[in-house]
Amino acid sequence: LCNCSALGTASAAECNGTTGQCPCLEGYVGLRCESCDQGFYLERRSQRCRPCDCSPAGSGSTHCDDSGKCQCKVGVTGLKCDRCSDGYYRFNETTCEPCQCNNHSETCDSLTGTCLRCQENTEGNHCELCKEGFYRSAHPVHACHRCPCSTVASTGTCRIQPGEAAPRCDKCKTGYTGLNCNQCDNGYYNSDSICVRCKCNGNVDPAQSPSVCKPDSGECIGCLYHTAGFHCEECEDGYVRDPEGTNCTKKEATLGPETREFTTSAPNVSKATPFSTAVINSTLSPTTIQTVFPLSSSDNSTSAFADVSWTQFNIIILTVIIIVVVLLMGFVGAVYMYREYQNRKLNAPFWTIELKEDNISFSSYHDSIPNADVSGLLEDDGNEVAPNGQLTLTTPMHNYKA
Repeated sequence: LCNCSALGTASAAECNGTTGQCPCLEGYVGLRCESCDQGFYLERRSQRCRPCDCSPAGSGSTHCDDSGKCQCKVGVTGLKCDRCSDGYYRFNETTCEPCQCNNHSETCDSLTGTCLRCQENTEGNHCELCKEGFYRSAHPVHACHRCPCSTVASTGTCRIQPGEAAPRCDKCKTGYTGLNCNQCDNGYYNSDSICVRCKCNGNVDPAQSPSVCKPDSGECIGCLYHTAGFHCEECEDGYVRDPEGTNCTKKEATLGPETREFTTSAPNVSKATPFSTAVINSTLSPTTIQTVFPLSSSDNSTSAFADVSWTQFNIIILTVIIIVVVLLMGFVGAVYMYREYQNRKLNAPFWTIELKEDNISFSSYHDSIPNADVSGLLEDDGNEVAPNGQLTLTTPMHNYKA
């Protein structure tokens, strides 16, 4: 009997009469076609021999194991060794090439070789560049470091120039300067870590004062056109704003070109008294001026006023005040002296003499002089003072006692 395999032979009833070799199908070998040929494997589910189909470029041989997995070359993977492993790309007729990612990625696109998931702040097809906002150290193996550039003051990108050790920001925004764009440019000042344009009302020349204002406070430097103040918003002493309010002009303090003759009228005076005077300038209203200097004209002519400065007006007012104070002091002094005089008059001693027919009574009235000496009242050689205090007047004809 031939006993050929029903799965591996074309006709199970026929075999070689001499050798007993059964006619095998493709993929089968053996006397009875019961085994799988080289390049084939036995599929367990169907129990048939299936071709390995190993890629000739990716596998080392045509053999495969019982699961149909081929023996792949280095950098090649897959059941049939038909694709590149992680870290390799460009599957061709020879083998897969390793990814070129500068040690910043382990995988790349298997067809193009573009690196995937670049690490350490790198980017690019081969992770050869630093991400935006990072720079690569001068040493090639160092990773990318973050740029010391604020996105508020610059573009945020930087690079190391040849011959320099520290990075330099690529471009500073308006108002900022310095290697790291951390300083305020001319014409700007630091306000809460933000550079703000100087506010000098156009009264500072950058050619004469390049910084325009102080970088830490914003105070304007070198105010021009007779201006002053923190922002050059005021006029210097002796200058005032013009009517348009734009320029500072010198304050005029000159008298009028001519003095006019005015007349004052008083009651019961037939002739007015002429006088020449300079009156307050136009800063005072005519009503105020007439209150200070009431003027009238005998011929009903129009009164004209000359200009004087505020300083002269203040001097006049001050003089009037001084005169009033002096008069008040004089009045107070006069009242005081009068009262003192009255006090002295009231406190002065006085004497009373009473004449009678036979004597003279003579006494003193003063509380402060109870024991007044009356010996000198009558200057007569014949006068005598008795021990009891009575004054005796001696004359050739009569003796009088007092």
